[in-house]
Amino acid sequence: MLGSLPVRILDDRHRAEALAILDADPVANVFVSSRVHAVGLDPRRLGAQMWGYMRDGHLDSLCYSGANLVPVAATSDALRAFAERAQAQGRRCSSIVGPVDLVGELWDMLAPYWGPPRAIRSAQPVMATSTVPPVTADHRVRRVRMDEFDVVYPACVAMFTEEVGVSPNTGDGGVLYRARVAELIRAGRAFARIEDGRVMFKAEVGAVTPHACQVQGVWVPPDLRGQGLSVHGMATLVEESLRGIAPTVSLYVNDFNTRARATYRRVGFTEIDTFMSVLF
Repeated sequence: MLGSLPVRILDDRHRAEALAILDADPVANVFVSSRVHAVGLDPRRLGAQMWGYMRDGHLDSLCYSGANLVPVAATSDALRAFAERAQAQGRRCSSIVGPVDLVGELWDMLAPYWGPPRAIRSAQPVMATSTVPPVTADHRVRRVRMDEFDVVYPACVAMFTEEVGVSPNTGDGGVLYRARVAELIRAGRAFARIEDGRVMFKAEVGAVTPHACQVQGVWVPPDLRGQGLSVHGMATLVEESLRGIAPTVSLYVNDFNTRARATYRRVGFTEIDTFMSVLF
């Protein structure tokens, strides 16, 4: 029964405790931590709820409940409590994502009620680097300007569709996705190599905290793959990120994408964790 377990919706009174939990593993928690660092825990500003599992009157575990459901540093007791709340309110998220052990256990409890999913990515290596890349940067890769939005946006849609399996323009016609791409461009966190009006390489820094950032949306047109564009483009992005965004650069990738994993290793990334994603 909902409420029988010690879960509450957090607000800014719990911000310091929540950040202490999040920043204890700054790479694994960079997405959720970036939101809390930026806007706090008030659900109206966060655009989501942060569920907290309390033990002996203290905050013990977290679960971000928004467009994504993301368990954080959760014990088995906390995961059962989060699953109970998620089941009671019904599925509102488009994915469950996070460390493989947490997501796997949470999904086992929710699958009878929320299944079947559209896809399960059961092993997604988390990779990170804090050092200047050992390969040459492509200095034709630069920050995207806002007046280049219409050039870059189709590449973003192509990347998203290829990666997720559905177009971000489905449903609301792309309103939210266009806003997110524009937000990253304005923040100086969208990078691309553009020649004669064509995107040759692109990637964004999607989440940022004082401790780490997370790269997303790495993409090269299919007919240009295998030419090293992503290796040298990522080298530029890592250099720029270490210089002015965060001291550690991270990303996660599907385990079956051997080419991408090899690219990131050449740029200096090492595998430090494993995520799992359940997509709806």
